[in-house]
Amino acid sequence: MTRKIKIAAAQYPLDELHSLDAYEEKITTWVEEAVAEGAKLLVFPEYGAMELASIGGHAGDVVDSFDAVSALTLELDRVHKKLSVQHGVAIVAGSGPQRKPDCTMNVVHIFGPSGIKGFYEKIMPTPWERDLWKITAGRDLKVFDVGFAKVGLLICYDIEFPLLSRALAEAGAEIILAPSNTETEWGYHRVRTGAAARALESQVYTIHAPVIGASPWSAACPANCGRAGIFAPSDVGFPPGGILAMGEMNRPQWVYADLDLDLIAQVRKSGGVQTYNHWMEQPGATVLPKAQVINVSGR
Repeated sequence: MTRKIKIAAAQYPLDELHSLDAYEEKITTWVEEAVAEGAKLLVFPEYGAMELASIGGHAGDVVDSFDAVSALTLELDRVHKKLSVQHGVAIVAGSGPQRKPDCTMNVVHIFGPSGIKGFYEKIMPTPWERDLWKITAGRDLKVFDVGFAKVGLLICYDIEFPLLSRALAEAGAEIILAPSNTETEWGYHRVRTGAAARALESQVYTIHAPVIGASPWSAACPANCGRAGIFAPSDVGFPPGGILAMGEMNRPQWVYADLDLDLIAQVRKSGGVQTYNHWMEQPGATVLPKAQVINVSGR
């Protein structure tokens, strides 16, 4: 029996919202659309949670925005957990800033089909996040077992650093997710290029899901640019170039692709190149960070 799943990557606009009910209605509409298309893994983007700052009028100041979004983390969890259980799907919620006792981190939550939550803290903040927003780097790489696949989770800039993705692949990841937020086409193409390169290097699927469109009411994310992409190794059985699906630039939409996980295993074993198997032949390649496997499948 082949292992195939449909994945949905969001090109997600930030909206100025006036209530938690409006937020829940929006997320519910998006999830129901993807579920109707047969998607089993849904990926929202980096800083997708920033629209929560508009509730109560906190979005005009970055510090107030961060405080507001962090304070509403439990509401974000409630909405996404409810939908994952209702539809039996895995959902990666839009990431957001979370205030800790001594720092602020960029955190994404993933919900398995039975509602079990995992989380990942961005390891490589951008210069903007470090210098202006004072975002602290996470430390732990994680692969999430969602039952039908093992999924590695990175955030935006993380995907531009090969050792992080490689560690996830070594820990069993068949799919690596890269939710992102970029202001410019330069930034978008950096993340897209990183995602495509990681698919080639470790013979995995990579999923790029960005925030898109202007949000002039948001001090933190006023301009957002990109399109979702779903990438595979460029080898027999996949499209030449490795692009499985690509959205329309800056248009709100889901981008879908059917992923054949058995084909990944086959290419690693007998593809035209075998970068997964040959990685360790590089000088210095054995020095890798370690990733832990977290079971959110409910099994």
